[in-house]
Amino acid sequence: MTHLPERLLTGYRNFMSGRYQTESARYKKLARDGQSPEIMMIACCDSRAAPESVFDAGPGELFVVRNVANLVPPYEPDGEFHATSAALEFAVQSLKVRNIVVMGHGRCGGIKAALSTNAEPLSPGDFIGKWMSLIAPSAEIVTQNSMMTAGERQTALERISIRFSIANLRTFPCVRILEEKGKLNLYGAWFDISTGELWVMNRTTGDFERPDIELPA
Repeated sequence: MTHLPERLLTGYRNFMSGRYQTESARYKKLARDGQSPEIMMIACCDSRAAPESVFDAGPGELFVVRNVANLVPPYEPDGEFHATSAALEFAVQSLKVRNIVVMGHGRCGGIKAALSTNAEPLSPGDFIGKWMSLIAPSAEIVTQNSMMTAGERQTALERISIRFSIANLRTFPCVRILEEKGKLNLYGAWFDISTGELWVMNRTTGDFERPDIELPA
């Protein structure tokens, strides 16, 4: 018997009777013409911080890559498997996106594990520890700051990791060259799950600031 978890079947039924009905012409156009998003989002795979929901994006608007702690590894064409790097290469060179946004979020489990002093991994296994070692040096620096509370350290590393990923984006020749030519823009953003606040990285100073937009009371 072909089946899926009931929650998925219910969701699909609602999708077909709701959004697909109202946007069927758009889906048909995307199927016929292919995708051409202008924005790539590199976000955490945390189920509470989906970029499509946060930015109210419709089909075909965002090219989204999600991994633990929204990290971008450095450019390493070593013949190994690199999922995030492959997606980045496809977005920049084939889809020709004009904007890349690295979006972190508050209460990130990966960042919390990176800051843990009891050396316990985020989860048992062969891959997560290696992945989170990407930001181990930054985590060590933040951990050593005894004047910060645990919450302050977590928020600090969540935002530092965004700057870290943007720096690693620039190690990819296809990204660096296009940015230097003014054909590609790199952004950082941080979303707080609890309050709904969005903070955007100042591209000049690196500080995180609230965007100047009017929100409902």
